Amino acid sequence: MQRMTKILIVASCLVVVALIPLIGMPLTAETEETITGAALERASAAALEYVESDGATVTDTEVGDEESYYEVEVTLSDGSEVDVQLDEDFNVVGEEADGANEDDSDDTDG
Repeated sequence: MQRMTKILIVASCLVVVALIPLIGMPLTAETEETITGAALERASAAALEYVESDGATVTDTEVGDEESYYEVEVTLSDGSEVDVQLDEDFNVVGEEADGANEDDSDDTDG
């Protein structure tokens, strides 16, 4: 019986060790890198100019977004939010209203 107990303990430890990398995956996959420095100033200015809304503010940013190089979340004066997508040169390449699915997005070329 002692031998079986030892085998079960070793097998359990091996399973736990094998699962450790999987436990951390969701945490690292959700890590977002925010825009900083001069790039933050340029991205914010480009996004605010694009939305043309008095009282709009930048509320979040991300580098390396899945849709574009930069993503700038802008909250409009009415409380709605728009994600403005920018390329590496801070040109607007698209936008999406917060909460809209991909079929409802209003992508802009250029």
